[in-house]
Amino acid sequence: MLWETLSVVRDLPRLHEIASVMIRYGWGDLVRVLGISGVLERAGRVLHWHSTSEIVHLDAPVRIRRALEELGPTFVKLGQLLATRVDMFPPHWILEFEKLHSQVPAVPYEQLHDELVAAIGGEPDEVFAEFDRTPLAAASIAQVHRARLHDGTPVVVKIRRPGIESVIRADLRILDHAARLLDSEMPDLRRYDPVHIVSQFRRSLHRELDLAKEARNIDQFARHFADEPLVKIPRVFWQYSNNRVNVQEEMEGVAGVAPDKLRAAGLDPKLLASRGADAVLRMVLVHGYFHADPHPGNMLFLPDNRIGMIDFGMVGLLTETRRNQIVDLLHALTRKDEQGLLQVLLDWSGDTVQDEDRLAYDVAELLQSYDDLQLKDVKIGGLLNDITALMRDNNLVLPADLTLLFKTLITLEGLGQQLDPAFHMIDHVTPFVERIIQQRYTPVALLARGRKSLRETLEVLADLPRDFRHLLRDARRGRVKVDLDLKRLDHFGHQLDRASNRLTMGILTASLVVGSSIIMTVKGGPQLFGLPLFGLLGFLIAFFNSLWIIFSIWRSGKH
Repeated sequence: MLWETLSVVRDLPRLHEIASVMIRYGWGDLVRVLGISGVLERAGRVLHWHSTSEIVHLDAPVRIRRALEELGPTFVKLGQLLATRVDMFPPHWILEFEKLHSQVPAVPYEQLHDELVAAIGGEPDEVFAEFDRTPLAAASIAQVHRARLHDGTPVVVKIRRPGIESVIRADLRILDHAARLLDSEMPDLRRYDPVHIVSQFRRSLHRELDLAKEARNIDQFARHFADEPLVKIPRVFWQYSNNRVNVQEEMEGVAGVAPDKLRAAGLDPKLLASRGADAVLRMVLVHGYFHADPHPGNMLFLPDNRIGMIDFGMVGLLTETRRNQIVDLLHALTRKDEQGLLQVLLDWSGDTVQDEDRLAYDVAELLQSYDDLQLKDVKIGGLLNDITALMRDNNLVLPADLTLLFKTLITLEGLGQQLDPAFHMIDHVTPFVERIIQQRYTPVALLARGRKSLRETLEVLADLPRDFRHLLRDARRGRVKVDLDLKRLDHFGHQLDRASNRLTMGILTASLVVGSSIIMTVKGGPQLFGLPLFGLLGFLIAFFNSLWIIFSIWRSGKH
């Protein structure tokens, strides 16, 4: 207990701030469960367990969204991640999480100057022919300024906010501790794997902090669309870019999805909706590497009805296996194939399916509800939401990489309908799926799969004698191991560890009392108040150790 308290001393101010905000918004019970209140009370900080009457009457999703906004960039980003977990939260929660945005007041240029000079290796007015000190846009991680290179090329300079790393590191330590507590203390949440969610969140944040990673993403998409003149990806200027700054070509186009504004600029909203959908679907189904945030602010509409994409900080990656599963899912949906859809959901769920018969019935009921609809009237967003609701009802968790994909497809369909009310996402999905399905059964594809299967089979057969020999040898030596994942045993181990720590401290305290008593009888040496100094120090240390043991036992009894 003492060690745990000492280990979070550096985060105590932030812990106090988080606990105060959560309590004010009516989440005091969660603070108690996470143990934050105990740490702060032991540190001598006072918590006021009251929320205002105005806040108490707000719905829970609104209260958690407002609390995340107040807690700052890390928690806003966490809320944005949770907005992709349509398998975990019902629609009204998702709608609140979607209101979270990263737009924050810009950092004054004077505070940003030193960071920018260190990142680009010189004064901005010398490195660039022109540099606009007024920010073009500001977000929680970085802000953007316009500039011009010496050859006249207009660029945007994305610079990371100073001091943001230390804030995020502290918040991630706290979130990691909270996730482990939720996993051990709240079994109902364990199926959502909070530790994995925080781990996924940490990787996502680290990618966003590394502006060189975003630049590499841009280069990757530029290679994928090198043969597509209708899609514009900005050029990165690597001589000025690194993990703290990102300099890329500025694209000038029409932002926003107001059809009248687009027509006034000589653009065709219907054609733009079609080309934008085809571009993102090509990313997902062909490349397996997609822009994961295709909202209107990240799409620019260029002359000749071209599509420009910016802000590649959030991207999704799909393995070949996962892409095949997505194609199978969409193929089953468009053909209303009950068995095909069920098989994909079983592949995603693994061993977590508790009642396969119920799942099969729910799949049949889902497809039946779409039986009377024409294919052109099926909304992909609504269909995906129905699938995630089905998984929630069956206590199944959608794989993390798919939550981002589902969210992307839903956002894309909404964008298309804003541009063109007659837009139907299914009309663009179906040709992609049918083309990929046909390619699977070409002679070349069948021969390639046959060779791969034969090679894998031969490798397994070749390894069988060696694997069997190793198994027998380990069995004879008694070294066969069986791994069991018992979460409650971890909690029991922590309790046992605490008890042994108290026992050790008790023995040391008793030894100090005995040793100090002996020293008090020995003449000579330094004295204080006429008594041996070392004997007094020993009694003093023993006294404080005794207080700590009594206090820790009392605290464990309260819990």
